[in-house]
Amino acid sequence: MKIEINGMDFSYGDFAILHDINLCMDGPQLISIVGPNGVGKSTLVGCICGLFKINEGSIKINGIQLEEYKSRDLARIVGYVPCTAKDSFPMSVTDTVLMGKGPYNGWRTTDADLRTVYAILGLLGIEDLAMRNFDELSAGQHQKVMLARGMIQDTEILILDEPTANLDIKHQLEVTRILSDLVSNRGMMIIMISHDLNIASQYSDNIIMMHEGTILQVGRPEDVINCENLHRVYGVKSEIVQRNGRPYVILDDPNYGTIERHSGTVSDH
Repeated sequence: MKIEINGMDFSYGDFAILHDINLCMDGPQLISIVGPNGVGKSTLVGCICGLFKINEGSIKINGIQLEEYKSRDLARIVGYVPCTAKDSFPMSVTDTVLMGKGPYNGWRTTDADLRTVYAILGLLGIEDLAMRNFDELSAGQHQKVMLARGMIQDTEILILDEPTANLDIKHQLEVTRILSDLVSNRGMMIIMISHDLNIASQYSDNIIMMHEGTILQVGRPEDVINCENLHRVYGVKSEIVQRNGRPYVILDDPNYGTIERHSGTVSDH
């Protein structure tokens, strides 16, 4: 599995979003794309998935130009999970997940498909939602169901736009650990957008840091997550410590000590 991007530009009309993107992602790994809001992270993964037509440059997947793929054939290689499900429909969770099998068997469902659905729901800890309607779920439950729909495609490349959005910290860790295990156990390439630098650093094999519509740096977490990059990209001061051989970010707010404290109280009565 290999994704090659050379000299890629993308614009919405006259408004440039991405410029001179050059990347080569090869082999099983968990890759996190990081950077502040508005730098083009979602647009980048949308271009890779064929959702947007690029203006300049090229994208190759497994040595074949992206535009040469038929949509159905591309969906058998690349799975995509959006940040949030914009569509809300009175369909059961089981049927929603089964929609991910469309590239393989259309709308035919086998007993094996159903067993796979329940196995994935169990892996994500939401098997109790199987017969609930998708439009009755919370935002966090929506996110897990959409992740399950992406996983059932069983593609060699899985791209996720903020897969831990709307999840509490326990489930953020659980989902990211599951993605890491998919790389190890199934030999997948997983690319995810993340706003949590410490989770990205802990679990990722490589990190792509974006800045102002282009790639600032690509590499191992210890090479990319540093004080200089965080100040340049996010405009924040930080301290980087090592935890289990990985960089851990501690943000430094120089104004924190000047904030006025009030004497209110809180109790559980």
